[in-house]
Amino acid sequence: MPAAPDDAADPADLPAAPHPEPPGVSVFLTVRNEERDLAEAMGRILDQDYPGPFEVVLAVGPSRDNTAEIAEKLAAEEPRLKVVDNPAGWTPAGLNAAIRGARHDYLVRVDGHSHIAADYVSRVVGVLRSTGAANVGGIMVPEGRTAFEQAVATAMSSPLGIGSAPFHTGGEAGPAASVYLGAFRRDALEAVGLYDETFLRAQDWELNYRLRQAGHTVWFDPSLRVGYRPRGSWKQLATQFFRSGRWRNHVMRQYPDTASVRYLAPPAAVCAIAAGLAAGIAGAVLAALGGAGAAAAPWLLAGLVVPGGYVLGVVVGSLREGRGLPARSRLLLPPVLATMHMSWGAGFLRGPEAR
Repeated sequence: MPAAPDDAADPADLPAAPHPEPPGVSVFLTVRNEERDLAEAMGRILDQDYPGPFEVVLAVGPSRDNTAEIAEKLAAEEPRLKVVDNPAGWTPAGLNAAIRGARHDYLVRVDGHSHIAADYVSRVVGVLRSTGAANVGGIMVPEGRTAFEQAVATAMSSPLGIGSAPFHTGGEAGPAASVYLGAFRRDALEAVGLYDETFLRAQDWELNYRLRQAGHTVWFDPSLRVGYRPRGSWKQLATQFFRSGRWRNHVMRQYPDTASVRYLAPPAAVCAIAAGLAAGIAGAVLAALGGAGAAAAPWLLAGLVVPGGYVLGVVVGSLREGRGLPARSRLLLPPVLATMHMSWGAGFLRGPEAR
């Protein structure tokens, strides 16, 4: 006979349902020529509080220093670290090699110079599982130490410096075009063919584009913050943005639908400023020589309004964006912004670089 309701077991007396085992996670990255910082970087990455199966897969490219030897020594001392070879040396090839060498189905990308909190992996996996997205990520947080780096960090976190991409400037959680670094579901990543190894730069953006085209969601969460140390010299900054501009040109050639004002503004500014300077110089020369050509001088001199207006705009914008910076960093901010704009625009006009 069925038990009466009064005889029903009290739910409080029943054994608790077991908590599902956290999924296995493979953190992956690629490095080369990282002798100075590799041990410290690995220490930060391995110092995670993730409660489930966890490994780090490190792809090492051909290096001019002892990076490979240090990596092998670290792996011999740390069973959670696996080293794989990246003979091509390129970033996307190394990332793919690390993914192929990974054991788990949740794949979290980091960088050799990333500064991540001890709960980063736990949190990013939680967002992956709760949203069902193919890739999730957050904000790249530039952390400058010198006055120059602080100015670069401010510029890279400002719409005035690098546009309004949420992973640079912040915003609401939700679907996004791209995110910084990223944490992936293996099935989605493999379905689109991993990273495109022909993209020596912009490979993150290109991968996220293919994920979205395949119907997957790329999810931005501003609470996921990853520290990043920006370039430390004028030459390094100019080279970084010049190469980024060249590769953006390559992206737009391959995917014309991605053209936007944000990407076309820097090359347009370079052309306008160059034309204005040329006209102004020609006008000054004609005015100095006199004669019949002097009548055109005022019109040509008016071309200087373009570079003059650009400089004024950068200075005024820097006053707003640089609030709170030390005095030397505030002084450096306008030329840092100009270097970023002009280098990126010149690189875009130069066109794709050969491998």
